[in-house]
Amino acid sequence: MFNNIQIGPITLHMYGLMIAIGFFAALVMTLRRGRKQGYDEDIIYGIFFCAIIGGMVGTRLLYYIVELPAIIKNPSILWNFKNGYVVYGGIIGGIVTSMVYCQIKRTAFLPYFDLVMPAVSFAQGFGRIGCFFAGCCYGRETDAWYGITFHNSGFAPNGVKLIPTQLISSAGDFLICALLLAYARRSPRTGRVAAAYLLLYGVGRFAVEFLRNDYRGSVGALSTSQLISIGVVALGILMYLVMPKLSGVAEQE
Repeated sequence: MFNNIQIGPITLHMYGLMIAIGFFAALVMTLRRGRKQGYDEDIIYGIFFCAIIGGMVGTRLLYYIVELPAIIKNPSILWNFKNGYVVYGGIIGGIVTSMVYCQIKRTAFLPYFDLVMPAVSFAQGFGRIGCFFAGCCYGRETDAWYGITFHNSGFAPNGVKLIPTQLISSAGDFLICALLLAYARRSPRTGRVAAAYLLLYGVGRFAVEFLRNDYRGSVGALSTSQLISIGVVALGILMYLVMPKLSGVAEQE
């Protein structure tokens, strides 16, 4: 695929463009749903701003952790920003900074967590399309009819049919968004929409990792992302079972 598309004097960097589209689409979705449900728009804007900063820092920090042995051998990796971003780090960083922001604003975090996560999944779907254009996060070699061949990628091997893991992930993210929106309409207990996101994304990411062939670090037989996925799913189960009860106790007090 082509990451850079030239339109006259303008060069479109498709990865960045997809990230931007995903962000603005997520913000519009959240604001629209938030207005209908009476959420504070200023808080929503603040959460998105903090999530961007926290997400950017988180993607890089987790990359440094995964690549620590290589960094010790070659410290120049620290300031090579051409690549080296881990999605899970962005998710964790965005959640943590948003939580801190809500604490500062003395606002309950969980309701906004529930509100935002369907849109986060929607944004991730566009982000994975960006990965497809760039050729990063590529899959294993295949002879199947659905295999795709890169010819100008700086990341994926060119001239070889690969499993389109980026598009599989993108479709999965959009599906998760649809499922979360449908679930949210049923007015579940506080914290359960966010918990459902963690469960669905963690399971989906764990499965897709078996199809990928780019280097992502490993812990034994599992990739780093699969190990994190196990923790994310466990957290989602805990949130689904425990947080609504804690929320109910807080409301009674």
